[in-house]
Amino acid sequence: MEAGGAAPPPGAEGGEEEEDFGYRLFPDRHKEPQSFLVRSLFTFHNRCQLMLRMTLETNPYAQLLLAAMKQSGCTVFNDRHFSCENCDGCVSGGFDSATSQIVLCQNNIRHQSHMNRVVTHELIHAFDHCRAHVDWFKNVKHLACSEIRAANLSGDCTLMNEIARFKFGLKAHHQTCVRDRAIRSILAVRKVSRETAEKAVDEVFDACFNDLEPFGRIPHSKTDAKRAYRDFMNRDRYNANL
Repeated sequence: MEAGGAAPPPGAEGGEEEEDFGYRLFPDRHKEPQSFLVRSLFTFHNRCQLMLRMTLETNPYAQLLLAAMKQSGCTVFNDRHFSCENCDGCVSGGFDSATSQIVLCQNNIRHQSHMNRVVTHELIHAFDHCRAHVDWFKNVKHLACSEIRAANLSGDCTLMNEIARFKFGLKAHHQTCVRDRAIRSILAVRKVSRETAEKAVDEVFDACFNDLEPFGRIPHSKTDAKRAYRDFMNRDRYNANL
């Protein structure tokens, strides 16, 4: 699961249980950073860094999002905006809006295609954070919208991925997958009821599902993503000549 945005919570009042906004899933967020020498000794960290570099250099989904963020004034730097860390549970990554940093769960991302999807998913959250005033923590509809977009545009719900999950033959399987994964992501990072998560997703689903920026289409495959990237770059050059 690719969790959404998170930030340090304000102090709990009235003795109520403190909301952690999903930080329990990312225990390394609160630790002192390790030295490069110490980190280099861990295979998970090395593998994560190598797969991340491969994604950023070769994956059209990620390349398009990086170009779009740069155009929007939010240039992404590898060393500054990505962090390979150990995470709890089966979470694969998250976007920490407090630091504008993408967390990649080095102990749970095992292969390149998985890294590609996680980076793309979290870059969509980062893109939304860059272009809009997203209230990640107090407005569950804002979180729901970004989770819908991330599930819809990242490749999470391609037919091949759904078949791998033994979910196929369903009518409108893509929309069903997007809705289900958005709800799961909300529940992973917010202490809300399933009913609240479902209501938030349903209320914004149509508008957010049809918001295809910056792809301009639903990229159902890497070929689709390559076309979208090419079209985006051509659009950028066209606008520059106006």
